[in-house]
Amino acid sequence: MTTLTTGKKAPAFKGLDQNGNKISFTDFKGKKIILYFYPKDDTPGCTAQACNLRDNYSALLKKGFAVVGVSTDAVKTHKKFETKYELPFPLIADEDKKIVEQYGVWGEKKFMGKTYMGITRTTFLIDEAGKIIKIIEKPDTKNHTEEILAALK
Repeated sequence: MTTLTTGKKAPAFKGLDQNGNKISFTDFKGKKIILYFYPKDDTPGCTAQACNLRDNYSALLKKGFAVVGVSTDAVKTHKKFETKYELPFPLIADEDKKIVEQYGVWGEKKFMGKTYMGITRTTFLIDEAGKIIKIIEKPDTKNHTEEILAALK
């Protein structure tokens, strides 16, 4: 669904994290980023994905990556999610859908015969220069870190 491709400059983003702190793309200048988009806080797939990243966070840090999650949930919902699962990384509340639209992950979805608008689960690996080095569409939520590490080889 995304129109972005590897080798392209990642769109700049800014928003509030689960603590109400301003966070932006420029905060990560010179760093590698795992920018992952997920549909909804505290749902089975999103929880599995967040906890997999949490459980392997030190391995991702050793590879030089910062981890940032993005969904259209509110700051307050993100805070509950972060607290409940002890997530060590920022979650951006993109309630106005600016970031998800910039990254091309907001669109029509189907579930149980119903059509609705939502986030297509997608992860972008971004290098120190701000270029997209890999896009993982439909990540395996339970084994997401393994997918990321395999993509970096």
